[in-house]
Amino acid sequence: MAAAVEGLEPEAAAEDATRGAAEEAVDAGLRVPPLLAGNRLNLDLYPGGCHQLLHLCAQRSPQLLQVEFLRLSTHEDPGLLGATLAQVPGRLPCLRSLVLKGGQHRDALGACLRGCLTSLPDGLSNLARLAHLDLSFNSLEALPACVPQLRGLDALLLSHNCLLELPEALGALPSLTFLAVTHNCLQTLPTALGALSTLRRLDLSENLLDTLPPEIGGLSSLAELNLASNRLQSLPASLAGLRSLRLLFLYSNLLTSVPAGLIHLPLLARLDLRGNQLRDVPPEFLDAPFVRLQGNPLGEALPRPLSPPGTPVVPEMPRLFLTTDLDSFPVTPQGCSVTLACGIRLHFPAGATATPITIHYRLWLPEPRLVPLGPHDTLLSHVLELQPHGVVFQQDVGLWLLFVPPRVRRCREVVVRTLSEDSWTDLETHLEEEAPKQFWARCQVPHFSWFLVVSRPVSDTCLVPPEGTLLCSSGHPGVKVTFPQGATEEPRQVRMQVVHMASRELRALLGEPEAAVSPLLCLWQSGPPSFLRPVTVQLPLPPGITGLTLDRSRLHLLYQAPPVATWDDITAQVALELTHLYARFQVTHFSWYWLWYTTKSCVGGLARKAWARLRLHRVNLIALQRRRDPEQVLLQCLPRNKVEATLKRLLERYHGPEPSDTVELFEGEKFFAAFERGIDVDADRPDCVEGRICFVFYSHLKNVKEVYVTTALDREAQAVRGQVSFYRGTVPTEVPKEAEAARQKKGLDALWMATLPIKLPRLRGSEGTGQGLGAGLSLAPLNLGDAESGFLTQSNLLSVARRLGLDWPAVALHLGLPYRELQRIRLEFRDDLDGQIRHMLFSWAERQAGRPGAVGLLVQALEQSDRRDLAEEVRAVLELGRQKYQAGILRTGLAPGDPAPPSPSASESRESTEA
Repeated sequence: MAAAVEGLEPEAAAEDATRGAAEEAVDAGLRVPPLLAGNRLNLDLYPGGCHQLLHLCAQRSPQLLQVEFLRLSTHEDPGLLGATLAQVPGRLPCLRSLVLKGGQHRDALGACLRGCLTSLPDGLSNLARLAHLDLSFNSLEALPACVPQLRGLDALLLSHNCLLELPEALGALPSLTFLAVTHNCLQTLPTALGALSTLRRLDLSENLLDTLPPEIGGLSSLAELNLASNRLQSLPASLAGLRSLRLLFLYSNLLTSVPAGLIHLPLLARLDLRGNQLRDVPPEFLDAPFVRLQGNPLGEALPRPLSPPGTPVVPEMPRLFLTTDLDSFPVTPQGCSVTLACGIRLHFPAGATATPITIHYRLWLPEPRLVPLGPHDTLLSHVLELQPHGVVFQQDVGLWLLFVPPRVRRCREVVVRTLSEDSWTDLETHLEEEAPKQFWARCQVPHFSWFLVVSRPVSDTCLVPPEGTLLCSSGHPGVKVTFPQGATEEPRQVRMQVVHMASRELRALLGEPEAAVSPLLCLWQSGPPSFLRPVTVQLPLPPGITGLTLDRSRLHLLYQAPPVATWDDITAQVALELTHLYARFQVTHFSWYWLWYTTKSCVGGLARKAWARLRLHRVNLIALQRRRDPEQVLLQCLPRNKVEATLKRLLERYHGPEPSDTVELFEGEKFFAAFERGIDVDADRPDCVEGRICFVFYSHLKNVKEVYVTTALDREAQAVRGQVSFYRGTVPTEVPKEAEAARQKKGLDALWMATLPIKLPRLRGSEGTGQGLGAGLSLAPLNLGDAESGFLTQSNLLSVARRLGLDWPAVALHLGLPYRELQRIRLEFRDDLDGQIRHMLFSWAERQAGRPGAVGLLVQALEQSDRRDLAEEVRAVLELGRQKYQAGILRTGLAPGDPAPPSPSASESRESTEA
C-alpha cells in the first residue's frame, strides 16, 4: 500500500492513508462510540482517538462539517498524530476550538505526563474560524509556524511545554485576548509582544525570565499580568503605563526595586510582590491595602560586608507563595521556604534534596478513613497530603500546620500525627502563636505522607531496659509504674496516658453523692504481650478517699483490654496494697486500669457508661432558612455552649425554628440529615447520597453545610411544610419517612436524633417559573469549565444567583464588569433585584463560555466579595465533576487512579471503635 500511495497526488495520498487507517481500526475490532454531541467532538477520553477521527473522516459524515469544538489527546504515535491533524482543515472547516492536550496520563508519582506533540502541520493555518487553541502539556520546543497565521485566535494556551522563546510573529495576532505560557523555559520575550493591543490576560509565570522588554508597556488592554516565579531583578518603567491593569503578580522573583508609578495605576486592585529582595519601597506601597509585601527583607541594611577573594557566594534561599490555583511547587538542592494558599508553611533547608523535585499537596476534608483518632483524641485540623510519598530527605523539612486550639488543655497536649510505614505516629511538636487566635503546630518531617493535628491526653514514654526503670506520669505525679530488674530480656517501648473524669459527672450518672473514681490509666507496650516478672502499678485513691477510712468492700479495680469495650472487676484477682493516698497492685501484661469507690455492685456496666460519657460531646442541631431565599437551608451541629452566640450572629440573615434538644455525639461519629415530607436536595453534591447530606462530627471544626432544596409539590397552590431529620450513622439504603418508632427511643443507640420543620412559602406570579430571568437574557445551555477541572451548569449558576443578594455589585466588579454596565443593569431591572443578579451573572457566563479560567475567576470573585459560602459550594460542585471525570477515565482504562487515601492500621482502628 505504501508503494501505491507514493504514486498519488498529495490529497489523494492523504485520503488513501485516512481510509487505510480507518480500515485498520475496523479490522482491529475498534468500535467508534457516539462521540459527536451537537457541534462537539470529544476524542481525548477514549483510547485510539486518532484512529477514530480518521475513521470518521473516511466515512465523510456530514456531521463533521458542523463540528466547532474538537478535543484530541496527544498521547498517540507522533506519525499517526501528524497524519490525523493534517485531515482537520479539510474535514472540519467550521472548527472554532481545538484542544490538543497531554496530561491525561500520570507517572508513578502522580505527575502529569507530557504529550508527544512537537509540531503542527502547516495546513492548520487554513482554519480561518479558529478562536481557541490549547496545546498545553506537550513537548513543544518552538511555536509551530502555523500558529501566528491563525489571525482569528482569541485564546492561546501553551502552558507546560519546553518553549525556549516566542517568535516575533506572535505580535501579528490582532484578536488575541488571552495568552498563557506558564511552566516553560522562556528566558526572553519578543519585542512584538507589545503590539497585542487586544490582549487582556497574560500569564508568564514559572519561567526563566530575567528581563522584560520595554515594549510590554504597549499592551493597552491588559487587565491581568502574571510574572510570578521567574528570575526578574528589575522591571521596565513602561509597566506604569498599563492603564487597564487590575491584577499584577510578581511574587517569587529577585526584584530589588519596582517602578514607583505602579502604585498610581487607576484600576489596580492587587499588586503581589511577596518573596522578592525588596529592601526599600516608597511609602505609598506600604500604606496601600492591595499591595502584598510579605517575605521581603524590608528595612534591612543594603550594604553587606565584602567577602574575602575566593569565598564562594551562597545564594539566598527562595521564598514561594502559592495561590489557590497551584497544587505543586519545585524544590532544588538550594532549598526554599514555601507558604501554601491555605496558610500552611514548609521550610526546605539547603541540601534537603540532592536533585530537583516537584512537591504536590492537597488538603482533604476529614473523615474517619483519613483520621486515625484514639478513643480520647480530638481532631484540630484538616488533613494535609504531601507527595511524593516515602521519599526520604537528606535533612528534615520544617512543617507548620494551622490548627484550632483545644478548649480543654489540662493534662492534654497537641501533636502532629503522620502516616509512616503503614502505621500512624506522633511527631515531636512545638506550638507557636503568631497572632490572636492563630496557632501553629511546628514539627520536623523526614519524608512526606499525610499529616493532621490532634489533641490527646499527655503521653509519657520510656524504653524499659533489662535492668528495670521507673515511669511516672507528667500530668499526675501520683501515677507510677515500676519495672523490676529482669522484667524484660530485650528493651521495649512503653507508653502511658492518664485521663481524668469530673466527680460531678460521675455522681450525676450514678445518683450516688459519695461515689468517686481515680484517673483512668491507659498503658501500651511494644514487644511480647507479657513481662517476665510482675510490674508494679500505683494509682491514687479516688478523691476524698484515704486508706485509713475507706470501706474496702466499696473499692473496685476495673480492667479493660481494648478493643473490647467491656470493663471487668478484677479486685478479687489481685493483691491491692493500700497506703494513705495510693493503691498498688502487680500485673504481668498491660491494659487499662480504673479505681472506683461506690456502693453499686455491678460496676462493669456503669464503668462502660462513664467511659462513654468521657468521650461524648453535647451538641444542638439547627436548621435555618435564608430570609431572602427560603430554598437555601443552613444545617449546623453546634457545641451546646456556642448555640446562643451563633444564632445571634446568623439571625440577621436567616430564620428558622428553635435548635433541637441536646444530643450527644462521639468525636468522628457519622450522622446525616434527611429532608422529608416533600422536600428534596436540589443538586448533586459530593456529600449527598440519595438526597441525604452526610456529616462527620469533629468537635473543634465547623460542622456546617448550606443546602439548596426544592420540592415536586405545587407551591403555587399552597406553601410546602416539610422537615429535616437527623439520624446517626452512615446513610442507609432506606430511611423510614416518619421513623416514629425510632423517635420514641432516645439515647446513644437510637437512630433518630432530631427533627426540625422546613417551610417553602407559596409562589406568586412568575417566581420559580423561569420567566423572571430578565428580558432578552438567553438561557441556552452553557457549561463553564472543562472536564478535568469540573463544569458549572446553568442550574449551578442559577443556584448561585438566587443566593447572591445585595453582594452582586461587588462580585460583578471583581469579575471585571465595568461600572457603567452595572448602572445599565440597575436601570433596566429597576425594582427587580433578582433580575439584576441573574442578568449580570448569565450575561457574564455567556461571554466566558469556552474560555479557560472562567470558573476560577468566579470563585476568586466570590471570595474577594466575602461570599466564601458560595465559593465553597462552587468548589464542591467542581470536585463532584472532577470525581466523575476521573471515574470516566478509569472506566476507559486511560489513566491509573489517584493514590488511595490512607486507612488506619488495625490497632488504631480498634482503638477508635466506639463502645
